[in-house]
Amino acid sequence: MDAYTTLQVVWFVLISVLWLGYFLLEGFDFGVGMLIRAVGKSKEERRAVLHTIGPIWDGNEVWLIVAGGATFAAFPQWYATLFSGFYLALFLILVGLIIRNVSFEFWGKVDSESWRRRWEWTLMLGSALPALLWGVGWANIVHGVPIDAQHEYTGTLFDLLKPYALLGGVATLTLFLAHGAIFLELRTTGEIGRRARAIATRVAPVAAVVGIAFLAWTVSSHRGGVDVASAILAAASGLALIAAALLAGRSAGRAFAATGAAILTFFLALFVDLFPHTMISSSSSAFDMTLNQSASSHYTLTVMTVVAVLLVPVVLIYQAWTYWVFRQRVSAADFGEVRTPLELIDKARGERGVEPPPGSAGPGR
Repeated sequence: MDAYTTLQVVWFVLISVLWLGYFLLEGFDFGVGMLIRAVGKSKEERRAVLHTIGPIWDGNEVWLIVAGGATFAAFPQWYATLFSGFYLALFLILVGLIIRNVSFEFWGKVDSESWRRRWEWTLMLGSALPALLWGVGWANIVHGVPIDAQHEYTGTLFDLLKPYALLGGVATLTLFLAHGAIFLELRTTGEIGRRARAIATRVAPVAAVVGIAFLAWTVSSHRGGVDVASAILAAASGLALIAAALLAGRSAGRAFAATGAAILTFFLALFVDLFPHTMISSSSSAFDMTLNQSASSHYTLTVMTVVAVLLVPVVLIYQAWTYWVFRQRVSAADFGEVRTPLELIDKARGERGVEPPPGSAGPGR
C-alpha cells in the first residue's frame, strides 16, 4: 500500500466532514420534500411545509458543491474515476436536484391547484431520487466497483445496482424520510405536526431495520476482515437508529437528535471503512486507489488548507445565523397572504408588537 501524507489525510477528513454535513442537513430537506402531500392537505398547509425549509434548503446544498470542489482540487484522480464511472448515476442525481429546486421556486407562481399539484409531485420525485441514489453511490464506493490498472471504470450502470448497493439506497431513503418527518414535527404545529409525528412513528422502525442490516453487511464484508473502528461506528449508528425508532412520537427533539446521530455515524462508518483508499476495485485489490495515488501536490494541498482555515468558519457562522433567524414554528394559520419567509417574520413581529425593520413591506405586500 502506498504511503500517505498528513495533508492527504487532513483533506480526506475534511471532505468526509463536508459530506457528513450535507447528509445531516440535506437529509431532512429530502424528507420534507417527499412528505409534502402526505402531511399537507391544503394549499396553506403545503405552503407551511415548504416554508419550514424554504430559507435554508439552498444553503444546505452548498455543502455538496464544496465537497465536490474539494474532491476535484485535493484528489483529482478520485474525482476523475468517480465522475466518469458513475456518470449516469450522478446525472440522475443532478436531474433530481434540478427538478426539486425548480419545484421550490415554481410552486407558488400560479394560483392554480393543478399547477401546484404538478410541482408537488416533481418535488417528491426530486427529493426521493437523490435520497435513494446517494446511498447506492456510497455503497458502491465502499464495496468496490470494476476498476482496471489505469483506475478507469470498466463496468456499466447495472454494475452499480447490486443487492448490497440497493440496500444502501433504501437505507438512506428511509433514514432521510424519518429525519424529515421528525423535523416537520419540530417545526410545525397543529395538524401538520400530528401527521408528521404519525409518519415518523411508522418510518423510523423501518429505517432502523434496513439501516442495521446494511451496516452489518458492510462490516462483515470488509476486505481483510472486520475493521474495528468501522464496526464501532456502525454499532453506534445502529443504537441511534433504535433510539430514534423508540423516541419517534414521544419526544421530537430527542428523536431528531437520534436520527441526526444515526446519519453522522452511518456515513462516518463508511468513510472509516474506505480509508486509506479513495476507490475500491472489485476486479483486483491491486487496482485499489489510495490517497497518495489520487492526491494533488503538496503545494496545492497546503494552499487549500490555508483557504479552508480562513473561509470555512465564516460559512459556518452565516449558516448558523440563518437557522437562528428562521427558527420559529409555522402552521397553516400563518399563511393567508404570506408568501415568503421574510413576510412571515414581519407578521410574527407585528403579532408581538415589534415594528418591522425599515424598508419592509410587511405581509400585506
